[in-house]
Amino acid sequence: MLFLAAAMLLLALWLLRQGHAKQQTSGLPVGEIIYSDTNAWQAVTRPLLSRRHGIVGKPDYVVAEGHGRSRMMVPVEVKSGKCPETPPTGHLLQLAAYCLLVEEHYGTALDHGLLRYADATLRIPLTPALRAEVLAVAEAIRRAESARSLARDHNVAARCRACGYRHGCGDEALV
Repeated sequence: MLFLAAAMLLLALWLLRQGHAKQQTSGLPVGEIIYSDTNAWQAVTRPLLSRRHGIVGKPDYVVAEGHGRSRMMVPVEVKSGKCPETPPTGHLLQLAAYCLLVEEHYGTALDHGLLRYADATLRIPLTPALRAEVLAVAEAIRRAESARSLARDHNVAARCRACGYRHGCGDEALV
């Protein structure tokens, strides 16, 4: 009987260690996953909407770190590639938009979000400058959507092929 109890204890310790190792390699902070758009943890959730800022989006994860009043919501955006030396502006703006959505949806102020790459996780501060930039870009997108025509701003056929607005480009479309 003592042997069985010792074996169960060793198994429990091994499982705890394995779980901790998996959590470390996931790049997610320790906490409760309260939103997921990956279908790996829970059913895909509806998009978050900010009427105040006029933006909508689905972060890959929102993790609640801590407990009680000190509980902090952290949006996590997962990218499949390796971590670049400097995150692309688009990745930063996407994460900042998710921070604004999480703030409004959960009624809590955020000071950072996480960009998870295949080989690293970056903690990105939500600075006043980044907040202002994402709001300015969102406004520019709204203006562009209501414009009669827009000039193409790139020469990348793959971007045109994947663009949902390609039909409006007329002669400027690359594909």
